[in-house]
Amino acid sequence: MVLGFTLGSALGAALAVVMGFSQKLTGVLRPILTFSQTIPVFALAPILTLWLGFGMSPKVAMTVLIVFFPVVSAFLDGLMRTPQAALDLAQVMGASPIRIMRHLRIPAALPGLATGLRLAAVYAPIGAVIGEWVGGARGLGALMIHANGRMKTDLVFAALLVLSVMTVVFARLVALALHRLLSRYGV
Repeated sequence: MVLGFTLGSALGAALAVVMGFSQKLTGVLRPILTFSQTIPVFALAPILTLWLGFGMSPKVAMTVLIVFFPVVSAFLDGLMRTPQAALDLAQVMGASPIRIMRHLRIPAALPGLATGLRLAAVYAPIGAVIGEWVGGARGLGALMIHANGRMKTDLVFAALLVLSVMTVVFARLVALALHRLLSRYGV
Protein backbone atom coordinates (compact mmCIF):
# COMPACT_ATOMS: atom_id res chain seq x y z
CA MET A 1 0.00 0.00 0.00
CA VAL A 2 2.72 2.48 0.98
CA LEU A 3 4.84 1.59 -2.05
CA GLY A 4 1.88 1.95 -4.41
CA PHE A 5 0.90 5.24 -2.78
CA THR A 6 4.43 6.58 -3.12
CA LEU A 7 4.86 5.47 -6.74
CA GLY A 8 1.40 6.59 -7.81
CA SER A 9 1.84 9.97 -6.13
CA ALA A 10 5.28 10.55 -7.65
CA LEU A 11 4.13 9.54 -11.14
CA GLY A 12 0.96 11.63 -10.83
CA ALA A 13 2.84 14.72 -9.65
CA ALA A 14 5.45 14.33 -12.39
CA LEU A 15 2.81 14.02 -15.11
CA ALA A 16 0.96 17.06 -13.75
CA VAL A 17 4.17 19.13 -13.97
CA VAL A 18 4.85 17.90 -17.53
CA MET A 19 1.26 18.72 -18.51
CA GLY A 20 1.63 22.10 -16.83
CA PHE A 21 4.27 23.06 -19.39
CA SER A 22 2.03 22.47 -22.40
CA GLN A 23 -1.60 23.39 -22.97
CA LYS A 24 -1.65 21.13 -26.04
CA LEU A 25 -0.41 18.14 -24.07
CA THR A 26 -2.95 18.88 -21.35
CA GLY A 27 -5.69 19.06 -23.96
CA VAL A 28 -4.69 15.64 -25.30
CA LEU A 29 -4.01 13.85 -22.01
CA ARG A 30 -6.81 15.18 -19.80
CA PRO A 31 -9.59 13.37 -21.74
CA ILE A 32 -7.49 10.19 -21.79
CA LEU A 33 -7.00 10.39 -18.03
CA THR A 34 -10.72 10.99 -17.54
CA PHE A 35 -11.54 8.06 -19.82
CA SER A 36 -9.16 5.84 -17.84
CA GLN A 37 -11.36 6.37 -14.78
CA THR A 38 -14.38 4.86 -16.54
CA ILE A 39 -12.75 1.42 -16.52
CA PRO A 40 -13.70 -0.46 -13.33
CA VAL A 41 -10.59 -1.32 -11.34
CA PHE A 42 -12.11 -4.71 -10.58
CA ALA A 43 -11.86 -5.51 -14.28
CA LEU A 44 -8.18 -4.57 -14.34
CA ALA A 45 -7.15 -6.62 -11.30
CA PRO A 46 -7.25 -10.03 -13.03
CA ILE A 47 -5.41 -8.64 -16.06
CA LEU A 48 -2.68 -7.19 -13.85
CA THR A 49 -2.34 -10.53 -12.09
CA LEU A 50 -1.96 -12.30 -15.42
CA TRP A 51 0.65 -9.80 -16.60
CA LEU A 52 2.57 -9.36 -13.35
CA GLY A 53 2.04 -12.72 -11.69
CA PHE A 54 1.09 -13.38 -8.12
CA GLY A 55 2.77 -11.59 -5.27
CA MET A 56 3.39 -7.95 -4.51
CA SER A 57 3.52 -6.53 -8.06
CA PRO A 58 -0.20 -6.61 -8.95
CA LYS A 59 -1.12 -5.13 -5.54
CA VAL A 60 1.34 -2.28 -6.01
CA ALA A 61 0.19 -1.73 -9.61
CA MET A 62 -3.48 -1.63 -8.56
CA THR A 63 -2.68 0.89 -5.83
CA VAL A 64 -0.65 3.01 -8.28
CA LEU A 65 -3.59 3.06 -10.71
CA ILE A 66 -6.04 4.16 -8.04
CA VAL A 67 -3.74 6.80 -6.51
CA PHE A 68 -2.47 8.26 -9.79
CA PHE A 69 -5.61 10.08 -11.01
CA PRO A 70 -6.49 12.16 -7.93
CA VAL A 71 -2.89 13.34 -7.62
CA VAL A 72 -2.59 14.31 -11.31
CA SER A 73 -5.97 15.99 -11.36
CA ALA A 74 -5.64 18.02 -8.16
CA PHE A 75 -2.02 19.05 -8.75
CA LEU A 76 -2.67 20.03 -12.38
CA ASP A 77 -5.63 22.16 -11.29
CA GLY A 78 -3.37 23.86 -8.77
CA LEU A 79 -0.70 24.48 -11.40
CA MET A 80 -3.27 26.02 -13.74
CA ARG A 81 -4.56 28.37 -11.03
CA THR A 82 -1.35 30.27 -10.45
CA PRO A 83 -2.27 33.98 -10.27
CA GLN A 84 -1.93 35.55 -13.71
CA ALA A 85 -0.37 38.71 -12.32
CA ALA A 86 2.48 36.68 -10.82
CA LEU A 87 3.00 34.82 -14.10
CA ASP A 88 3.03 38.09 -16.05
CA LEU A 89 5.55 39.62 -13.66
CA ALA A 90 7.84 36.58 -13.91
CA GLN A 91 7.70 36.70 -17.71
CA VAL A 92 8.43 40.43 -17.77
CA MET A 93 11.41 39.80 -15.50
CA GLY A 94 12.71 37.25 -18.06
CA ALA A 95 12.15 34.04 -16.11
CA SER A 96 12.30 30.85 -18.15
CA PRO A 97 9.34 28.47 -18.16
CA ILE A 98 11.31 26.03 -15.98
CA ARG A 99 12.10 28.71 -13.40
CA ILE A 100 8.48 29.89 -13.44
CA MET A 101 7.35 26.31 -12.83
CA ARG A 102 9.90 25.67 -10.08
CA HIS A 103 9.71 28.95 -8.19
CA LEU A 104 6.16 30.13 -8.84
CA ARG A 105 3.70 27.57 -10.15
CA ILE A 106 4.70 24.54 -8.04
CA PRO A 107 4.75 26.46 -4.73
CA ALA A 108 1.39 28.03 -5.61
CA ALA A 109 -0.02 24.58 -6.44
CA LEU A 110 1.12 22.84 -3.23
CA PRO A 111 -2.36 23.07 -1.64
CA GLY A 112 -3.79 21.33 -4.72
CA LEU A 113 -1.14 18.63 -4.50
CA ALA A 114 -1.93 18.19 -0.81
CA THR A 115 -5.60 17.71 -1.64
CA GLY A 116 -4.76 15.05 -4.21
CA LEU A 117 -2.45 13.28 -1.78
CA ARG A 118 -5.09 13.31 0.97
CA LEU A 119 -7.60 11.74 -1.41
CA ALA A 120 -5.02 9.24 -2.62
CA ALA A 121 -4.23 8.22 0.97
CA VAL A 122 -7.86 7.20 1.42
CA TYR A 123 -7.94 5.24 -1.86
CA ALA A 124 -4.54 3.51 -1.53
CA PRO A 125 -5.64 0.80 0.94
CA ILE A 126 -8.61 0.00 -1.27
CA GLY A 127 -6.28 -0.51 -4.23
CA ALA A 128 -4.10 -2.86 -2.23
CA VAL A 129 -7.10 -4.90 -1.08
CA ILE A 130 -8.46 -5.17 -4.62
CA GLY A 131 -5.06 -6.47 -5.70
CA GLU A 132 -5.19 -9.02 -2.88
CA TRP A 133 -8.69 -10.17 -3.85
CA VAL A 134 -7.46 -11.36 -7.20
CA GLY A 135 -3.81 -12.19 -6.83
CA GLY A 136 -3.06 -12.58 -3.17
CA ALA A 137 -2.76 -15.50 -0.82
CA ARG A 138 -2.26 -13.21 2.19
CA GLY A 139 -3.63 -9.89 3.35
CA LEU A 140 -7.05 -8.45 4.09
CA GLY A 141 -8.35 -8.93 0.56
CA ALA A 142 -7.41 -12.60 0.50
CA LEU A 143 -8.90 -13.01 3.97
CA MET A 144 -12.18 -11.44 2.82
CA ILE A 145 -12.39 -13.69 -0.24
CA HIS A 146 -11.59 -16.76 1.87
CA ALA A 147 -14.14 -15.83 4.57
CA ASN A 148 -16.79 -14.92 2.00
CA GLY A 149 -16.45 -18.30 0.30
CA ARG A 150 -16.98 -20.04 3.64
CA MET A 151 -19.93 -17.83 4.64
CA LYS A 152 -18.02 -16.35 7.58
CA THR A 153 -19.59 -12.91 7.52
CA ASP A 154 -18.20 -12.05 10.95
CA LEU A 155 -14.67 -12.45 9.58
CA VAL A 156 -15.52 -10.33 6.54
CA PHE A 157 -16.84 -7.54 8.78
CA ALA A 158 -13.76 -7.82 11.01
CA ALA A 159 -11.51 -7.47 7.95
CA LEU A 160 -13.55 -4.46 6.79
CA LEU A 161 -13.20 -2.88 10.22
CA VAL A 162 -9.42 -3.41 10.17
CA LEU A 163 -9.28 -1.95 6.64
CA SER A 164 -11.28 1.09 7.74
CA VAL A 165 -9.09 1.71 10.79
CA MET A 166 -5.95 1.20 8.71
CA THR A 167 -7.24 3.67 6.11
CA VAL A 168 -8.08 6.31 8.70
CA VAL A 169 -4.66 5.95 10.36
CA PHE A 170 -2.81 6.08 7.02
CA ALA A 171 -4.83 9.10 5.85
CA ARG A 172 -4.14 10.86 9.15
CA LEU A 173 -0.40 10.18 8.91
CA VAL A 174 -0.35 11.56 5.37
CA ALA A 175 -2.34 14.63 6.48
CA LEU A 176 0.10 15.28 9.34
CA ALA A 177 3.10 14.94 7.03
CA LEU A 178 1.47 17.32 4.53
CA HIS A 179 0.68 19.82 7.27
CA ARG A 180 4.35 19.86 8.32
CA LEU A 181 5.51 20.20 4.73
CA LEU A 182 3.07 22.98 3.86
CA SER A 183 3.77 24.91 7.06
CA ARG A 184 7.45 24.91 6.08
CA TYR A 185 6.46 26.72 2.88
CA GLY A 186 4.11 29.08 4.69
CA VAL A 187 1.00 27.58 3.12
